[in-house]
Amino acid sequence: MTSASGSAPSRRDGASARPARLEHPPSARAHQRRWARAARWSGWLYVLPALLMYAVFVLRPLVLTVQYSFYDWNGIGLARWAGLDNYVTVFTDSDLLKIISNALVLIIFFSLIPVGLGLLVASLVRRITAGPFGTAVRTILFLPQVIPLVAAGIAWSWLLSSNGLVNQVLRAVGLGGLTRAWLGEFDTALPSVGVIGAWVLLGLCTILLVTGMSKIDPALYEAARLDGAGSVREFFAVTLPSLRQEIGICLTVTVIAALASFDIVYISTSGGPGVQTTVPGLEIYRLAFAQRQVGLASALAVVLMLLVLVCVLPIQRLTREDKG
Repeated sequence: MTSASGSAPSRRDGASARPARLEHPPSARAHQRRWARAARWSGWLYVLPALLMYAVFVLRPLVLTVQYSFYDWNGIGLARWAGLDNYVTVFTDSDLLKIISNALVLIIFFSLIPVGLGLLVASLVRRITAGPFGTAVRTILFLPQVIPLVAAGIAWSWLLSSNGLVNQVLRAVGLGGLTRAWLGEFDTALPSVGVIGAWVLLGLCTILLVTGMSKIDPALYEAARLDGAGSVREFFAVTLPSLRQEIGICLTVTVIAALASFDIVYISTSGGPGVQTTVPGLEIYRLAFAQRQVGLASALAVVLMLLVLVCVLPIQRLTREDKG
């Protein structure tokens, strides 16, 4: 009885014994919370200069543009409230509609052709990427991106003039009947500007696509060849699906370049003949600084911004990589 009663308390003591839990004093926990809060705010301090620059030079002009689009203003005197009149003009004026349609046509030349040809050229360049010859090919392809657009516009204006190199070559091969002022005729002016843009952007698309192809696992090509796939099937089954993101980047950059084009058009044709090659960027410049119709220019700029978003956002969504 004595031993049993003496051992019971010891068992209870052993069952109640647990590892001691270390707890920080309240002052230490409060210090940690303050430190975490200060770290979050210090991160914002690092990006504050960039945010201020972005707000001053991007957000503020954007807000002012939207504001000016509702006024009839010459840029100097008092502004008169115009409501939606400027937007009505943009969507009813035949010349402005033609100008917007010109930008949409340039998407074919600035975007679809460079990306399509870029895929073809990149597939060929991928096979010769090793060695100095591959480096030389990539350098030559990227060269138009290094040349200023103004210089490219001037050079192509000489090439496509009545006595330019293009017409001289046509005469030399017996096709003199095809010669014309490529940038001066209504039927060929806009396609000629598009060819210049395609030449400028082809190298960029090709280099981006070659870079994407270099990241594709070679085992995928080996598996496709073991399944009996030829070059064409290999391209559509392996290469094209693997370049989804790179194609999305190329399309985004080139579509924006087409809709916001200015330099090449201004240098090569100045928007002529008539408004055949005039694009929204050039017309915004003319309306605001030459014709002093700041309100109408702002409305056209807002419409152009919305057009860019309408074209780019679906591209981003369709080419986004699936995470699931």
